[in-house]
Order: sequence, then structure tokens, then C-alpha cells
Amino acid sequence: MIIITGAAGFISSCLIQKLNDEGYYDLVLVDDFSNEEQNKNFEAKRYSQKVDRDEFIGWLKENQLHVQFIFHLGARTDTTEFDYELLKKLNLQYTQDIWNICVEFGLPLVYASSAATYGLGEAGYDDDETRLDELKPLNPYGDSKNEFDKWALKQERQPYFWAGLKFFNVYGPNEYHKGRMASVVFHTFNQITKTGGMKLFQSHNPDFKDGEQKRDFVYVKDVTEVLYFLMHHRKDSGIYNLGSGKARTFLDLAVNTFKAMDKEPNVSFVPTPEDIRDKYQYFTEAKMGKLEAIGYHKPFHSLEEGVEDYVKNYLIPGRYL
Repeated sequence: MIIITGAAGFISSCLIQKLNDEGYYDLVLVDDFSNEEQNKNFEAKRYSQKVDRDEFIGWLKENQLHVQFIFHLGARTDTTEFDYELLKKLNLQYTQDIWNICVEFGLPLVYASSAATYGLGEAGYDDDETRLDELKPLNPYGDSKNEFDKWALKQERQPYFWAGLKFFNVYGPNEYHKGRMASVVFHTFNQITKTGGMKLFQSHNPDFKDGEQKRDFVYVKDVTEVLYFLMHHRKDSGIYNLGSGKARTFLDLAVNTFKAMDKEPNVSFVPTPEDIRDKYQYFTEAKMGKLEAIGYHKPFHSLEEGVEDYVKNYLIPGRYL
């Protein structure tokens, strides 16, 4: 059986579909399952059982003989969450517990890190494990992810295969439940539908014009392809970036959303909320050479291709992946 934590969430539910498409149905879904709206992400998918997040550690110890692989993608992902004790419990200690069980019972593990660990990018976006202490995350969420990465590398006992993936700006189907934390594609589609236009954040950095803030946007279907690759690769343990490798502007993203909806672009700008203004990343771009060096060469969707597929095949018809 294959374990997927955060199973009702965005990336995890898309991974479940990828595994189903590849003929894997003995899947154990782990989450708190209290959000009925979020649970729609996996309702139509095939799996063997669900396990509550709070019961999972004990369940795993009892059922480890039947487990072939663990994808630990569940986390508190709100970058505006400032309760560090909550983040420490869910993102650091919980992952340490899973890691230690994987060590004890010889289980392979892939877990979610984040590009939020890079902060403003002062140290660049190179997934060089020797430079983790140089990173300066902008919020407690990024801190919690970076602290686990550093902890993992210091462990004398490690799973026989493990990989931490620094997800960049992932967008795509099954993020209906994410509210403020959903991708800009999702928000653009909804704003266009309601108002006919899209309001992007102004730039408060003189080096960037309004709308020309750049992020590494990566389509969720590409993310699940990498996850699937690592499930079979099972060597070259370490921390890897997972982005498209190409930074694009928010204006590019918005304009392509209009295009996918067959509408003329109508973009205006509003001030960035003050609660995130001093913690705002103006540029991110994943260095992807490390993943390529271990043999992953599948092409990523361009922004144009990903947005078109997402909008036309999922957002317009209201479909799930």
C-alpha cells in the first residue's frame, strides 16, 4: 500500500488521481477529513482506506509491514499563519515522527518542503543542501519547513530513500477549497467571471513594475509526474527544487487566463495588503539541474499550456482532477 498524507488537499488529491491512472488503488489516505468541501477532491477516486491524521502515527506503527511508500504532503500551508507552536507541531514534529518510523521500519519517504524557505532569495534558489543555514524565510511557515530540512540532513539515521521537495508556486485543479491561499490563476478566473476584470497587486519595489513581479509557476500535473518518478527511482536521497525552472510575471499569468476564457485582458492594480507587504517575494525561479542530474527529463508545461488546460478543462466546467 501507498500512503498519502494531506489526502484531501490540493497536490495530494492530484497525486491520488495520477496513481489511479497508473493502476495503483491500494492507497491509504491520511487527513483530518473534517472539511466536506475539501473532501470532494478525492470522492471519485479509488483507495483502500482513510486514516485520521491524529491516529496515523499509531496506525503506521501497527501496519508498517504492508506499506511500500509514503508521500507526506500534509502540512499547515498558510503562509500568513503566525502561530509558530501550531506550525512546529504540524510541520516539524509530526514530520519528525514519520521520519523516525520510516527509519525504524525501512520505509521510503517523500515529503513536502517549500520554496518559502528561500525568503527574498538573497542566497539564490539553488537546492544546495550545504547552504540551508543561509536561507532567511519570511514567515513562520517557511521557517518550519526550513527547520525540518536542516534537521533531516543532520540525522545519522535516515530512511534508505528520502526526498524533500521544495514546491514553488503550484497551480491547477482541486484547489477550490484553498480560499486566500489558492493560486492566482484560480483567483483571476473567479474575478473575471464576477467582474470582467482582474486586480493584481501593485509593486512596492522600484525594481519591478506593477504586474511584473515574477514567480516560478508550476502546473500540478508536472508536480505529480515528479512524485511518481521518485516513487520508482528510490535513490539519490536529498532535497530538490520542484518548479518549472522558468520565472514568469503575474501579468503573463492573468493575460493567459483571460485568453483561455476567450476574453480580452482587463487588468488593474491594487496595493499589496500591508500584512504581507514586507514578506512578499518579488522573484522566484527554481534551479532544476539537481533533479535533472538524477534522470528526470520529462518536459514541464509552459505557463500558457498549463493555464489553458486548467481553465478550459477544470475551472470552466467546475471539474476535479
